[in-house]
Amino acid sequence: MAEQSLFKLKDGWNLEIPEIDENQIVNYGSNLLCGNGYLAYRGTLEEWGKDQYKACIVSDTYDMADGKWRELSNAPDGLYSRISIDGQDFAHDPGSLDLKTELNFNYRYGIFERQTQSNREERNYQILSARFASYDNLHLIANQYTVSGTEKAEVLKFKIGIDGDVWDLNGTHLKNFSSDYDSEKNILYIKAETVEEEIEVVTALSFKINSQLQNIAVEEKEKAIFLIIEVNNPDQKEIRIERNLIIYSSNDRKDPLKQALEDAENCLEFSYEELLKKHKAKWDQRWERADIKLKGNLMDQLAVRFNLYHNIIATPTHSEYLPIGARGLSCQAYQGAAFWDQEIFNLPMFMYTDLESAKNILKYRYHTLDGAREKAADLGYDGAFYAWISGKSGKELCPSFFFKDVISGRKIRNHFNDWQIHVSPDISYSIWKYYLAADDIDFISKYGAEILFEIARFIHSRVHFNSYKDQYELIRLLGPDEYHENVDNNAFSNYQSQFALKIALYFYFKLQNEKPQELKKIVDKIDLKENEITAWQEIKEKIYLPKPDSESKLIEQFDGYFDLEDTTAEVLEDRLIDKSEYWGWPNGVAVFTQVIKQADVIQLFTLHDLFSEDVIAANYDYYEKRTQHGSSLSPSQYAIVAARLGRSEEAYRYFKKSAYIDLKSSNKAVSGGTFIGGVHTAAAGGIWQVLINGFAGMKLKKEGLFFKPNLTEEWEELEWKLIYKQAKLKLKLTQSEFEVNSDKANAKEIEFKVFNKKYNIEPGEKIKISL
Repeated sequence: MAEQSLFKLKDGWNLEIPEIDENQIVNYGSNLLCGNGYLAYRGTLEEWGKDQYKACIVSDTYDMADGKWRELSNAPDGLYSRISIDGQDFAHDPGSLDLKTELNFNYRYGIFERQTQSNREERNYQILSARFASYDNLHLIANQYTVSGTEKAEVLKFKIGIDGDVWDLNGTHLKNFSSDYDSEKNILYIKAETVEEEIEVVTALSFKINSQLQNIAVEEKEKAIFLIIEVNNPDQKEIRIERNLIIYSSNDRKDPLKQALEDAENCLEFSYEELLKKHKAKWDQRWERADIKLKGNLMDQLAVRFNLYHNIIATPTHSEYLPIGARGLSCQAYQGAAFWDQEIFNLPMFMYTDLESAKNILKYRYHTLDGAREKAADLGYDGAFYAWISGKSGKELCPSFFFKDVISGRKIRNHFNDWQIHVSPDISYSIWKYYLAADDIDFISKYGAEILFEIARFIHSRVHFNSYKDQYELIRLLGPDEYHENVDNNAFSNYQSQFALKIALYFYFKLQNEKPQELKKIVDKIDLKENEITAWQEIKEKIYLPKPDSESKLIEQFDGYFDLEDTTAEVLEDRLIDKSEYWGWPNGVAVFTQVIKQADVIQLFTLHDLFSEDVIAANYDYYEKRTQHGSSLSPSQYAIVAARLGRSEEAYRYFKKSAYIDLKSSNKAVSGGTFIGGVHTAAAGGIWQVLINGFAGMKLKKEGLFFKPNLTEEWEELEWKLIYKQAKLKLKLTQSEFEVNSDKANAKEIEFKVFNKKYNIEPGEKIKISL
């Protein structure tokens, strides 16, 4: 997938790979991922194993096997397959010369398809296989596996089953394997436990074959159970196996084995096509609100849907207790845990297309408040300091030694887990945006306010008062640019922290006026004192906020940033001794220079409407030249700002850089000796923002919705839907016109502005605005 020539397009939903490239196997696994938020099965062939990064990652199975990394577990593989025809294996092994395999992935329904055929005339056999991770039953992966061209074969054997010898990044996570096969029902299973928490994980498999069976032999190993099935095949043109892979853990049910076997048996009552029909119906409902239609470039249309799909399947919409992983469920990298990515990058799409899921994403932060309080207390602070890497409990999962010096081999002490404080105010910011979008004061009173108050408490305890300057400061921290640690007054962190205080105060007084009883419950629960409210007000007024220089209009990223060596990422590349060196703290090549990892001051502009356009333009021009984009989070933010500045050509260039990060595998899979591959879910969420907040120019303020459209000339039309204050809107943008449709079922008129001109749209009304 490194080049567009390696794949083909049929339409805006399907990606075709005409021939497997061995060098892209790890990327196929991530990009062609069947998932549903509960589990995800990598885009690998059924014959492959852990050497080809085969995995089925399951949510809520956090386990530490190596004493350092707590990550999600990879369940035993229930789609293992080998075929023997007249004594010869017929399977696509990496490097196979006499077999050709084509792959297709449908992003509308998350369907993985493979077609393998022999290149020899005397062996004109073919495998056709399709699978999907069901959205109707989140515990099901359905598979239809067909072998054809075997009518002249004398002996045809299938080896299918469940293989527990799986790919893990950091230690083997499963122990105490047991298995069994029910020959009457054609159901087999493996049961195992995670090594740390002893979570029971069950993989069950039921199947049916459209052919008479001659013999079934059971082959049991320590971590596997296989069936050797010999098919009686007189003149049958194709043999089809329909399999139902079911996975449960003891975090889902008290008796996961019983439930898995029941599901496996129930699935046998339906054909693959019937299960697929139910699955498609659920996806149709999702795409009804989430799809973005783009005319003028078919490849870009596919890339957009690729990213929307991956943002959806990375999100555990079925639960309010689980995070969105920075690599989703595509692999175990980043531990299946939440970063600030979850709120700032993944959440916005749901905020305007699926309010219940958006609410669940924020409720997760409510349920992990105790973990955030514990982290704050451990570091000597009050309130809630949210984990930089947050799993189910909210306790900090980020190790102190994340990378290693590839030259000396020594571990590098990074301070992501104790100095990167902006994650907490980022959550406050997102609660405010959700409130504006949903007009949901009940969420604030039940969940949001407690979070906001505890974050304000943390900021109160974290700021330092500089008596000489009569101002509050935030020292010894790092902002979004992770190359520069131990800095003072990072502009993004200071502005976000002030905003978090403002929002906490806003809702304190709003609840005092509108819901005094609910406020009293919160105040009593967390023992909030009046003098704390007074302190928040004082800090809000006196916190140092780096201002644009009067002449250059530049905002200094942190104290002393402009004194560092002024150079570029290209120059630093030549200074590397080893290409896999980590560039950041404490002694990386970027530390004492102005080269930054990702959007930092620019990130401030995408979130807040605080500065004039000339200030934004000056800072964009300055920081753009000094940004390496070493994070997948960065290009989308530059695209948004470029679009808002009217620089549609630059915005489109950054759109492509972000949208194709995974499709073209343009980001490194290993950094500083640590595997960080998999789907970049923040980039996936960022694409929604590039289109809607960038090219459509949408901003949500307290006063309402604002649009400043600037569609790239690469596209003819953009069409999408929004839910805003419970109202459903359909919007269309062309080079010359902006159209807004209000659903006739909406309860009231909606006010919005386009280029600062106010419009009111009634339910069922359509407004066309000439650009």
